[in-house]
Amino acid sequence: MAVNVYSTSITQETMSRHDITAWVNDLVSLNYTKVEQLSSGAAYCQFMDLLFPGCISLKKVKFQAKLEHEYIHNFKLLQASFKRMNVDKIIPVEKLVKGRFQDNLDFIQWFKKFFDANYDGKEYDPVAARQGQDAIPPPDPGEQIFNLPKKSHHAASSPTAGASRSSSTTPKISTPTSRPSSAKKIPAITTPIPAKGEKELEAQVTHLTEQMNTLKSALEGVEKERDYYFSKLREVELLCQDQGEESAPFVDRLMEVLYASEEQEGAELAEGDGQEVDQEAHEEAPDDQQEEQDEY
Repeated sequence: MAVNVYSTSITQETMSRHDITAWVNDLVSLNYTKVEQLSSGAAYCQFMDLLFPGCISLKKVKFQAKLEHEYIHNFKLLQASFKRMNVDKIIPVEKLVKGRFQDNLDFIQWFKKFFDANYDGKEYDPVAARQGQDAIPPPDPGEQIFNLPKKSHHAASSPTAGASRSSSTTPKISTPTSRPSSAKKIPAITTPIPAKGEKELEAQVTHLTEQMNTLKSALEGVEKERDYYFSKLREVELLCQDQGEESAPFVDRLMEVLYASEEQEGAELAEGDGQEVDQEAHEEAPDDQQEEQDEY
């Protein structure tokens, strides 16, 4: 079983963001550049395999996770390993997967203290433990998802740009040098050239902006729905932990259902279909034997 640790603002010894990132990369052979990239949960899963071999299956860990639902999958595996090793720490999954710096820094600082309390110094090959999986760092959470057309293209097609180009090609009428400096200069005659396709570009920008707003609204709805179901899942998990030994078989089965991966659910469905086919075959066999006896 694991040794539980508790961090407070008084007892916690903090490391800088660069030191903590270097510590993670050195122990599990990763190439993270920012603390925010720990939001994928993959590094924590491998840390648990290092500390407590067999408490987690690294085959199920998505080391190339790039999307939020993949991050949640990894943290579900981490929660299950915490439960097996009786770790009391509650993982703030809904905060960590957002990729915010402070939330991820606080959690890795706690995990560093947890690691120091449980590590026995044994040798560990993180690359071999991943069994050939490429551990690609997740994308920087600060990168923008939506990109609008650059202003330089729009400016190049504006009327003023066309006018400036036409003015550069129109010869200027200069006054003879013999005239006095007070003589009036004849202004250059320029004819503004209308920009081609300006209306089409504006229409495209408007259409793309509407699409971006629609996608943002849909994303907010999905996030609210995800947070709602995750809170329900957490409540069920807490209720299961409060049950006594007499309900242990039911609780274990319920936890298996809650933390079952997609591959396990597919295998169970296939096994259930096979049992139904066998049962139908057994039911049809007596009917065939009865028909043969009636013919005789």
